Amino acid sequence: MSSSDIFFGEILGTATLILLGGGVVAGVVLKKSKAFGAGWVAITFGWGFAVLAGVYVSTQLSGAHLNPAVTLGIALDSGEWNDVPTYFAGQMIGAMLGATLVWLAYYGHFEAHLRDRELVGGSGIPGPEAVEEEPAVREERPAARSDEPGPVLGVFSTAPEIRNTVQNLATEIIGTTVLVLLVLAIGLNEGLAVSGTGGFMVALVVVGIGLSLGGPTGYAINPARDLGPRIVHALLPLGPNKGGSDWSYAWIPVAGPLIGGALAAGIHNLIN
Repeated sequence: MSSSDIFFGEILGTATLILLGGGVVAGVVLKKSKAFGAGWVAITFGWGFAVLAGVYVSTQLSGAHLNPAVTLGIALDSGEWNDVPTYFAGQMIGAMLGATLVWLAYYGHFEAHLRDRELVGGSGIPGPEAVEEEPAVREERPAARSDEPGPVLGVFSTAPEIRNTVQNLATEIIGTTVLVLLVLAIGLNEGLAVSGTGGFMVALVVVGIGLSLGGPTGYAINPARDLGPRIVHALLPLGPNKGGSDWSYAWIPVAGPLIGGALAAGIHNLIN
């Protein structure tokens, strides 16, 4: 594979992954969507299908890493580091492109969701019909943190249900270790890779990780999948009600998966 094939293959595959994965989240959480309220099972299967599509469109070009944790695990396992920066660059650009496409596809729904009277009023952000409060009342209300997660951030990136740094980091490490171990195991079986069955198995494992381990943090298990769309959320003109991008948490879905990828490579080397 040439460097240009790897670069453009990772852009294409990761953009497809984020477009379909972020798209299913948008469909479930944005109130004017026909899929509104479809729930966690729809999201986990949607992400699994997103992985499958991303793998199939990019395998011939780049080998379909689509994930810096996978790239790191393969590099540590094989000792081949020359193309790692190219993989990382393609994955980040692809993730940002995919997130932007989700915004374009659901543009009107983002607008409607962020102007929803119940949502805006219930989030501490005054809507157009808000009643003017007495100065004393306004002074008693604590100011919202500028980094407080906004009401549509979940379409772009992950957040924990319970904020506990050790637990959140451990959850991301464990989930990514399972994923990368499977990827490395499939790499030993040339038949699975050639037939395309390997990509299908990875997609099913992503669904399984989501159902089993996704509840605590939203299972980023991919630094580019979380960081790229989070940057896009911060940059997009979603309006004054979009809220913060939760940068205080953003290091966990980057560090956790990278640690998990390295741990998986170490385990794989020990048992093979």
